[in-house]
Amino acid sequence: QGGLLESGGGSVQAGGSLRLSCAASGYTFNRNRVAWFRQAPGKEREVVAGIYADATSTYYARYADSVKGRFTISQDNAKNTVYLQMNSLKPEDTAMYYCATGLVYGATWSTQSAYRVWGPGTQVTVAS
Repeated sequence: QGGLLESGGGSVQAGGSLRLSCAASGYTFNRNRVAWFRQAPGKEREVVAGIYADATSTYYARYADSVKGRFTISQDNAKNTVYLQMNSLKPEDTAMYYCATGLVYGATWSTQSAYRVWGPGTQVTVAS
């Protein structure tokens, strides 16, 4: 059975950068929706960014307002990997970051309960 595995988390100073990777095994992203979520201690899981392709294989990215202009989501189909480039990191970005795919048809991209396949997460810590 396929799965997702995140990597690239770590500890950085505020203003620094990290690139997270989400690799799929036994599963092909192709044009399926993939999203990054995060969950800080004591808080609910929230969407960070999502990516999908239309029938012409044009890719579209969407972002939470809190990360617009700082984070970039991208996809490399040759490597079957989705990335989240995070720049200008802030202490409030500290969280466990998860990638997810397998969005239920018709569901809103930002609805975490609508994703069927999840990775175990990677921790991001931003020191002030």
